[in-house]
Amino acid sequence: MSEMPIKSATPLNILILGGSGFLSGTLARMAVAAQHRVWTVTRGQRSQAPGATALVADRHNEAEFAAVIAGANVNWDLAVDCIAFGPDDTRQDVAVLSSRVRHLVFVSTDFVYDPARRRFPQAEESDFYLTDGYGGLKRQAEVALATAKTGGMAWTVLRPCHIYGPGSQLGCLPQHGRDPKLIERLRSGEPLRLIGGGYFLQQPVTASDLARVSLDIPGNASTFGQTFCVAGPDIVESREYYRIIAEILGTELRIEEIPVDEFRNANPQTASFLCHRFYDLRKLQAAGITPPQTSLRQGLREHIAGMI
Repeated sequence: MSEMPIKSATPLNILILGGSGFLSGTLARMAVAAQHRVWTVTRGQRSQAPGATALVADRHNEAEFAAVIAGANVNWDLAVDCIAFGPDDTRQDVAVLSSRVRHLVFVSTDFVYDPARRRFPQAEESDFYLTDGYGGLKRQAEVALATAKTGGMAWTVLRPCHIYGPGSQLGCLPQHGRDPKLIERLRSGEPLRLIGGGYFLQQPVTASDLARVSLDIPGNASTFGQTFCVAGPDIVESREYYRIIAEILGTELRIEEIPVDEFRNANPQTASFLCHRFYDLRKLQAAGITPPQTSLRQGLREHIAGMI
């Protein structure tokens, strides 16, 4: 299984902003399994990873968040912000955590890139970023962190592509992205309505592989002040992603093609999905971080097993 314990030569103090969500929960469980000392910050509305110390605060209540962090009276080796969505969040990270954290990792997104002006494969550096919407807010959060005075706190930004695995719904492309009925649809023989027939290239990454990358970063000077694309080992057309799911379920994939331009014009907010999304991982390798290794087929088997 993907969430196997990873070796840790020295237990670290790790703070996770989040801890009960899809990615953050995976990260918390893996960090605990690796015998790190783990704290999570959530609103206390969902169960936490066993073995982690739960800190309860709403980060949007700035006074409450600062008080809870101060009250923990801990110096952390690593903090991973899995829930920051805009520049106010990363500014808050700097203001509240910089005196208590040695290394901050901000989990951003590949949606920061302008979908109309991507390169193939896409590297970290680009002259073309989104300025609004989800991707635009994440980009603003990156800039706020990169331009802040962080004192002795190092920082690193990760830009994952489509994240999948147990704890999330299946599906990577409108209109079947994170589709809670996807397995039911495939088993019943219902055609999937895929934009462009699903020809867009994807490079999905498992949540557990992204968590491993995050846990490999602290103390690595080659990652200080750097941004890294994070993606899985397989580049496939979106329809191949769905075909593998159908094969695992023992059924056949049927596709109803939706014209790309027609759908994009009617749904401009989906433009970041309607482009090729694959990445140059050489910078990650050069920093001494092993890129994600879980094959798409293996990862989807584990994802489906976790749902069924």
